[in-house]
Amino acid sequence: MARIAAFKFALTSVLLTAMIGPLAQARSVTERAASSNSATVTVAELPRQGRETLELIRRGGPFPHEKDGVVFANRERALPSHRHGYWHEYTVPTPGSHDRGARRIVCGGPLRMPEACFYTADHYASFRKIVE
Repeated sequence: MARIAAFKFALTSVLLTAMIGPLAQARSVTERAASSNSATVTVAELPRQGRETLELIRRGGPFPHEKDGVVFANRERALPSHRHGYWHEYTVPTPGSHDRGARRIVCGGPLRMPEACFYTADHYASFRKIVE
């Protein structure tokens, strides 16, 4: 009897883990996206280079970096979920950096009139929604 009870307990534990694991993972992705959406930065709070990049986005360029305007795939799901090709990334120059640096603005929607833009100062580890 004790062996049967132990087997039932083990089986129940395995089934619960199998059911809860994907749910917890999905929730963590949703929570990450929600938390990235709750953090905001005003245009005035952006570094000068960020404000200049945002103005270039609104004008449609020209952009100083070849990769500016490329599709941002949002693989980490740090931004709200949209169809592929919705998000585009732009370099925010970092003074003293010899490469593109870690700062970016990622915008979604029409290229010149984006529906939403997010700023990251840490190469996509976190995002703050840009608000007027």
